[in-house]
Amino acid sequence: MAANSNFLYPQTRYYGEVKPENLVFNANLQEFSQRVGYISSLTSNGKISVEQAFTQIQTLWEEVENSKKQLGIGENPFSA
Repeated sequence: MAANSNFLYPQTRYYGEVKPENLVFNANLQEFSQRVGYISSLTSNGKISVEQAFTQIQTLWEEVENSKKQLGIGENPFSA
């Protein structure tokens, strides 16, 4: 079962500064990427329209932007 999970929901390694907010944001970005892949596949196969895909991706992107703001990512780029 774990092999199926790794195949369906692959996760890549995080190479940045290890802080909880960075790890959470990285996970959010990976989920965004995975869901955009699914949406584009559905669009390519004619299951959803391009307009529906655009709306869904736009909503997902807004969620990523909101999580970035809530986590405070990039607010103080030169602080240690």
